Order: sequence, then structure tokens, then C-alpha cells
Amino acid sequence: MDIQRIAAFSTGGSGGNPAGVVMLQKPLSDEDMARIAAEVGYSETVFAVPKDESGKNWRARYFSPESEVPFCGHATIALGAALGVHSGSGTYALTLNNASIKVQADGAMGATLASPPTYSRNVTKEELQDALGLFGLTTKDLDPRLPPARIHGGADHLVLPLRARSRLAAMEYDLDQGRAMMRKHALVTVMLVVIAGEQLFDVRNAFASGGVLEDPATGAAAAAFAGYLRDREWPHGGAFRIRQGEDMGAPSLINITLDNTKGASVSVSGAARYIK
Repeated sequence: MDIQRIAAFSTGGSGGNPAGVVMLQKPLSDEDMARIAAEVGYSETVFAVPKDESGKNWRARYFSPESEVPFCGHATIALGAALGVHSGSGTYALTLNNASIKVQADGAMGATLASPPTYSRNVTKEELQDALGLFGLTTKDLDPRLPPARIHGGADHLVLPLRARSRLAAMEYDLDQGRAMMRKHALVTVMLVVIAGEQLFDVRNAFASGGVLEDPATGAAAAAFAGYLRDREWPHGGAFRIRQGEDMGAPSLINITLDNTKGASVSVSGAARYIK
């Protein structure tokens, strides 16, 4: 079995978030995919099976070391890069568990995905209390320009906008406590954000639900966050940039383009590189 190891959203030929990419001829059992993902050890491994002989339509599933997730952005970018190398540039249709999306490959290890629909809502009192408690934060640490929210772009996340970059850099939490909290509220990640500019954000994503302390780049959460900003009518000029992974020593850059249609898909793009 060929397991490709690709870092998505890399910058300058380094950094990015590692993903396993497994392109198959026939589906594997859930147990085998879970086992392989655990052996690979990355935050996600994507398994893709062709749906027909065109090579353009694929069934994709995503597994973390501990669970299946409905959608993973960085693994989709990694898959798009691998498809581009394997079959050339073009658009590939992906059928997920709960949605259908497309990924555009440029044939040179770059890819752009069109996310599932986005939506957001205010957090409940219990969601906010549990999230703040997990990271040792208080409401005084929150940036009043953007309220905490539950956000969705193929998967559910909770976002906490912070006032200070220093609080983002100091992020820490207990993995077991985080796993319990995220599973209690059916969250894939909790996203901590600092506003670096109107269209630029510094981000860290806790991914305890998948058994991983932190992701260096999280495309699904980035898509959900962009949809949330659009819901809030945040000025975007058609694009956002997200910097992630810097505090982990794995700098990553996520580029997002979108229109003003609330709930619509957003485009998430980035560079990728093979991991030696």
C-alpha cells in the first residue's frame, strides 16, 4: 500500500500540516482505515477510492489517530496535490460522508478546495464556560470585536477571538480534558484567533477530539471561520489569510477567497510538499 506523506499549507518549502494520503482501487474497512491512520500518526489521513473510470470522481474519508472526521481541509489539499501529480492539473470531485466538494489541483503541489456550506451561531453559556476553562482563560481575554461562536464548514468548531497575541502564544491545555470537552459538545477543534489585520488572522487550533494536541494548519476550521466572518459582515474584500503553526515551529499559510453570499462555499488554497 502506497501511503503518501504530504504537508499542506506549507510556506517557503517548509512548515505545513502533515497528512497521510492513501489512494486505493477498492474501499478498505473502517477498522483498517482507523488502524492505518493510527500507524501513520498524523492528525489526519485521507483515504480516496475512484467512483468511476474517469479518475475525476473520488470517495474520500478522513481518519485521525482516534476517530473518523467528516471533513478535513489540510488532508483535502494534500489529496489534491497528490491527484495533480498523479493525474495532472484539473478539478476533482470528492464525495464525503455528509457533503460533496471539489478540489482544484494545479499539478505543481498546489491545490484549492471548495468547502461545504458554512454557518455559525452564538455559543451557549455552557460551551463558552467549558472552552474558557479548558485553556485557563476568562472573558477579559476575549476580543470584543468578534464574539465567541460555534462555526461550521463541513465540521463543527468553536472559535474564541483573543485580545492579545501573547495569550495565543501561551496556549496550553490538558489533552484528556480537551478530548472530553470537545466530545461533550461534538466539536472537532477549538480555534483560538487573534486579529492581526482586517484580512489577516493568527490562529491556533486544539484538536484533542482526534487525539492530537494541536494542528499546524486547519483548512476545515479556516473555511468555517471565513463563513463566520462573512456572517458578521466583517470587511474582507473577497479574501482572508490565516497564519497558523508559527508557535509550533511549523509556519503555515491558508488563503481563503469568498463572496458575500451567506452560507455559500468558500475557497481554501495552499501549497503542499512531500515529507521525506
